[in-house]
Amino acid sequence: MSIKAYQRAATQAEAPRDLEYRAFGQVTAGLVRAQEQGLTSGALAEVIDANRRLWNLLSADCSSPQNGLPLALRGQIISLALWVARYSSEVLRNGADLEPLIDINRSMMEGLSAR
Repeated sequence: MSIKAYQRAATQAEAPRDLEYRAFGQVTAGLVRAQEQGLTSGALAEVIDANRRLWNLLSADCSSPQNGLPLALRGQIISLALWVARYSSEVLRNGADLEPLIDINRSMMEGLSAR
């Protein structure tokens, strides 16, 4: 079995909550590495972009009428996604600290892991 086929099968078998947790884990690990290594310019932009895309995906999903989450929670996630987009620009333009992005992602992971 090819690696792509295995990944596709693993993704299809994962519960959406587990998939979201894993996605947050991956982008958060990238943010932590960027912080520890003092990444700048292109490398930092890639990490920030991956995080921003994850939040954009969540925002788009929460905007869908088919989303099963409570409306208030969906609104809060969309609001957080907007904040992440704005703050990410501050990181790239003005060198703002990555810690707030890491913290918010970890908070999301805690919420996703709570059963």
